[in-house]
Amino acid sequence: MSDEAQPNPFLVTEGLPPFDQMGAGHVVPAIEKVLADAEAAITQIEMSLTPTWDGLLQPLDEMGIAWEYSWNCISHLMGVQNSPELRAAHEEVQPKVVEMGLRFSQSQPVYEGLVTIRDGAEWERLDEAQRRIVERNIRDAEHAGVGLEGEEKERFLQISRELSQISTQFSNNVLDARKAFELIIVDPQRTEGWPQSLRQTAAQSYGDAREGESSTAEEGPWRITLDYPSSQPFMQHHRVRTEREFVFRAQITLASNGEYDNTELIARTLRLRNDKAALLGYESYAELSLSTKMAPDVAAVEQMFTELSGQSRRHAEQDLRDLNELARRSGQQEELSHWDLAFWAERLREQRFDYTDDELRPYFPMPRVLDGLFAITQRLFGVTIQAADGEAQVWHKDVRYFQVLDGNGEQVASFYLDPYSRPQDKRGGAWMNECLTRRVLRGRRSLPVVHLVCNGTPPVQDRPSLMSFTEVETLFHEFGHGLQGMLTTVDYGEASGIHGVEWDAVELASQFMENWCYHKPALLDMTKHVDTGERLPDDLFDKITAARNFRAGTLMLRQLEFGKTDMTLHHQFDANGDETVFDVHRRVAAEMSVFPLFDEGRQLCSFGHIFAGGYAAGYYSYKWAEVLSADVWGAFEEAGLDNEAKLGALGRKFRDTVLALGGGRHPMDIFRDFRGREPDTTALLRQYGLV
Repeated sequence: MSDEAQPNPFLVTEGLPPFDQMGAGHVVPAIEKVLADAEAAITQIEMSLTPTWDGLLQPLDEMGIAWEYSWNCISHLMGVQNSPELRAAHEEVQPKVVEMGLRFSQSQPVYEGLVTIRDGAEWERLDEAQRRIVERNIRDAEHAGVGLEGEEKERFLQISRELSQISTQFSNNVLDARKAFELIIVDPQRTEGWPQSLRQTAAQSYGDAREGESSTAEEGPWRITLDYPSSQPFMQHHRVRTEREFVFRAQITLASNGEYDNTELIARTLRLRNDKAALLGYESYAELSLSTKMAPDVAAVEQMFTELSGQSRRHAEQDLRDLNELARRSGQQEELSHWDLAFWAERLREQRFDYTDDELRPYFPMPRVLDGLFAITQRLFGVTIQAADGEAQVWHKDVRYFQVLDGNGEQVASFYLDPYSRPQDKRGGAWMNECLTRRVLRGRRSLPVVHLVCNGTPPVQDRPSLMSFTEVETLFHEFGHGLQGMLTTVDYGEASGIHGVEWDAVELASQFMENWCYHKPALLDMTKHVDTGERLPDDLFDKITAARNFRAGTLMLRQLEFGKTDMTLHHQFDANGDETVFDVHRRVAAEMSVFPLFDEGRQLCSFGHIFAGGYAAGYYSYKWAEVLSADVWGAFEEAGLDNEAKLGALGRKFRDTVLALGGGRHPMDIFRDFRGREPDTTALLRQYGLV
């Protein structure tokens, strides 16, 4: 049956979304219906609104339900089940969706109603979360150009439309460029030194890409892609320098030439963002961005860069000396090149800590890791997670569905887990998105539902996914985001979960959860050797924890380099001048890195975080939030990680503040509620072993 002949699944507005029924053919008619309904609703609100919470904000919140079931689901499928047909449908309706967003944001009656609420007697009847929602809507309206008129307003609309289109094109180019690359290895001798997991992944990738052809881990052929589970171990373990160079050059120039070139899209994006900021009265796009963040201004962000980089540089310089020495001692005659760094860093790590990634993987079968993660969640936050596969429709056979139960057995949330890499239709990286939002409307509470998406190593034949330790950390990270989405207690859709959380604070919960991967009781509980059933031996745990801060200075500077490049492009860069964005990156890297940037490098062309995601003039947020999370973790260390009573009490406090309050309270106030003071960068430097 064709998509058009079925009831439209994107128009469902109750229960869980019917993902397995959703097709590209449903997109256009569904969005046209949702847009028409939204236009009628906003027109009715404008004609009859009363400037009260119930008379304005609640009707606006009700409008969000249809969008969650339609546009949010479409956007989600663009990331996990991308196809030419879905892209075409998305491209057809996206401009109309942007128009509706602007239509709502620029509504003068709604804006005036919000201002009346803020300035009138109704304000005294609102709680803190409601006040933040009103203030945020006023600010968002102003940022959407509600105060503009005539040519300025038309120009603003044009910019908004074009930026939305460019963002989608940028992301599609990265996905297509990544899909277009492969390196086929046919000679078994060239795989000498590979971990077994890479052999299996590369063999399976070859078979998946060539229908009718087979491959084995032992005999090949093997297919290397630019997807992280493939390219990262290849760069770490492949002994043929020329082929490492080939993969490195493909990575570093991804989407920077040929059919999928993002170079001009970047330049156009920066010009448009500057124009948008100027229309709204800001000196730069960075100032516009930071007006919605926890960080007070650009100077505060730059101060963080200075504090963290100053302590990290000498450690990074020593890291580089160690790699050079090891390479020379091991017989490499050539000067260290960019495609050598990951290889020799892995040799140094193995030498210092005497374990390989392949030694760890058998101890981390995904089912056991999930059991351990859920056990930690129960100990800390008092909730139980149970599998509910089959109770929800999913978009791929590998997707799982879970329910979250409170201490009394009552369901409080649920989530989908899409754990494995699928380069053919799933974008790289890992992320959490909200599927359905917690809210109370007309006396009825809807429960939050979230998506947790990773690109981990897939199962091979009848064996479960054997996770690398990095993949374990990534799962914990995304689950931390999920907890903030699921354990919210805010009943207003615009402030529950991660809604309304300042962008530079949204990584707090996720980065906090990563720490449990280095807590011995927690880690041992999530390990079980896939063949013997044994837990991770003590000596391997000791090596993992000892290796935690391996090359910490280098890794710190790398993140700061990208954060400062992003901030420089959006605050100081003249998009119409002679200097290119790549010149800016090289200039910042010369200051922040101890190894010169690759001359032909075009990493910015695949930097989706700032050109196709939500991190424009905000990539610093990872480090800003990591300062917060390290300080929060310090409270757990001070309480005693082996004291179950104190651990449970502190976990409950974390749940009742960081996880529960979400966007209903300013993150600095939430941090003070938990920690009793403002954050300090020293905690992060100490955690990294840099002080």
